[in-house]
Amino acid sequence: MKYPRRLSSGANNTVIVLSDHEVAKLFTDDTRSDIGSEAEKMKYANSVNGLVANFIRLEYNESLQAEMLVMERIKPIDYRAYEVEVRELWLSVFEYELKQLHTAGFVHRDLKRPSDIGGLAFDNILLTYEGLRLIDVGISALESQVGSSIFKKYIEIELEEVQLFKDYFLNR
Repeated sequence: MKYPRRLSSGANNTVIVLSDHEVAKLFTDDTRSDIGSEAEKMKYANSVNGLVANFIRLEYNESLQAEMLVMERIKPIDYRAYEVEVRELWLSVFEYELKQLHTAGFVHRDLKRPSDIGGLAFDNILLTYEGLRLIDVGISALESQVGSSIFKKYIEIELEEVQLFKDYFLNR
């Protein structure tokens, strides 16, 4: 289906603009992800710090026949316009806030896209004037849901992805 004001489309969902301050991730009949679970994980991360896009509300759009996860609209900027020293500072804050999320029992799990999925490798990490932010918590996990041994493995993988992102972000 063609959606008005489409920002992006992933494997299962489309994100559209609602206003200058809000976007909505659309959930239709054929989606493989659960809107309630994603909303709860987003709210959980928001309660820890501001790294993940802010959850606003859930609603149903009759004209689009879609459930919508409404969140803040993040407008990214191009990091290549900034000196490496500035990027190092943003990266330091990002790593600190990611560690806070891990300590609180939240792992994003999608910092680096698998090579067989379209888009750029680090599409879910956006630079804003306030620093680096994370979007799309669809496959994220809470330690309370998956247990500590699986959670630790997810963290291990995510920390490897952070190192790849560091090289990408500082050396491009």
